[in-house]
Amino acid sequence: MILFFEYNWQVRDEWFAWCSQLPEEELAKSRTGGVGSILKTLFHIIDVEHSWIRGIQGKEDIVFDFADCDTLVKVRSLSDRCRNEVVEFLKVKGEGRNEDVVRVPWDDQEYTLDEVLHHLIAHEIHHIGQLSVWARELELEPVPAHYVGRSLKSIFSY
Repeated sequence: MILFFEYNWQVRDEWFAWCSQLPEEELAKSRTGGVGSILKTLFHIIDVEHSWIRGIQGKEDIVFDFADCDTLVKVRSLSDRCRNEVVEFLKVKGEGRNEDVVRVPWDDQEYTLDEVLHHLIAHEIHHIGQLSVWARELELEPVPAHYVGRSLKSIFSY
């Protein structure tokens, strides 16, 4: 499962690089679908991943305010900061089947740790698809979503 997190992070970083060709106004522009803009969508991906990882550890959720992360540089910085915490968690719990039951404060249901981790992987892939649609609407080539052919970093190199 760790390789899919690494895949998502690599693709996310490629989207950050892709975004650097656009002016901030274009990144913040309201769009149909997704979370409303390119920047807000990237922010949302990071926020959800971080919240769930903290939640399943029983840690207090840190609520990030988009107003504090309203530029590409700030969203990328948030991604880097949050990723470090997720990496530390995955080093301990990210390999193998994990049927441990977890609860988070914002949901009444119980889930297995595996269900949550799979949800986080699918969530990011879903939103990356939205970014790809917006890229095509801008008549730009989106970041390739291929899993094959990527040289994925080891989580232990973070």
